[in-house]
Amino acid sequence: MSRISPWRCLAALICLLALAPSCLAQPIVVTDDRGRRVRLAAPARRIVALAPNLAELTYDAGAGAALAGVVRGSDYPASVARLPTVGDAAGIDLERVLALRPDLVLAWLSGNRASDLERLERLGIPVFGSEPQRLRDVPATLRRLGELAGTQALAERAALAFEAGLARHSARTQVPAVSVFVQIWDAPLMTVNERHLISDMLSTCGGRNVFADLPTLAGSVSLEAVLAADPAVIIVATGPGQDPTATWRRLPRLRAVQAGRVYPIDPDLISRATPRILDGVELVCGWLRGV
Repeated sequence: MSRISPWRCLAALICLLALAPSCLAQPIVVTDDRGRRVRLAAPARRIVALAPNLAELTYDAGAGAALAGVVRGSDYPASVARLPTVGDAAGIDLERVLALRPDLVLAWLSGNRASDLERLERLGIPVFGSEPQRLRDVPATLRRLGELAGTQALAERAALAFEAGLARHSARTQVPAVSVFVQIWDAPLMTVNERHLISDMLSTCGGRNVFADLPTLAGSVSLEAVLAADPAVIIVATGPGQDPTATWRRLPRLRAVQAGRVYPIDPDLISRATPRILDGVELVCGWLRGV
């Protein structure tokens, strides 16, 4: 038998050691809000976020450097606005998404077309579907994004900070609950139902959404319906410089109008499922306390 050279054995051992990390590496598997498993061979390095809150969450999870593309309206933190855009609330340009060569797409399940997401998946691009409905979903999403991007430590820190802040407010709920109407749009007049994140914010602060039984997640209501509900508080999601009380001054018999409890709020602080929503929680809890 021919003898094997010691040098060849050494070379083979070095090759095995070099390959060991890749052999030992385990795929990353995370379950999204559709209940689907999102599988990555390695942490994501090029992420496209198809909603402003998902771009913001990516930064909060410590993976901002991996963000390669966003949709118009993504504006927080400020550096997000300089990234390439792939569409807006009206639709996504799939060709632009593909041009960015993402290894992960973050999708908003009630805001992005299901057909677009299915096409991306058929092309082999992993899609993480997100649909937070409760405040506790924010830290849960942060942790999953941290796992997908390999930034678990930073994501865990952000998740724990959020949970601590939420716990401080949750301890202040009151009984009976304060009736609240939340206006998210003015023409037509629109609000949300009990499955929306906003309703969970109200519950956390001791409030009750007067249109909890609305058949859709967000939908239109009439002024007559608001009059019939007669909420104790009205919260209006509105931009800076706008007068949220203009519509309601014409309805002085509403309890909220009589008591001067019509409050404006930055839409981002009441509807974006990110750590910043705690700022909105603080405002809402302050308005409802003692009503």
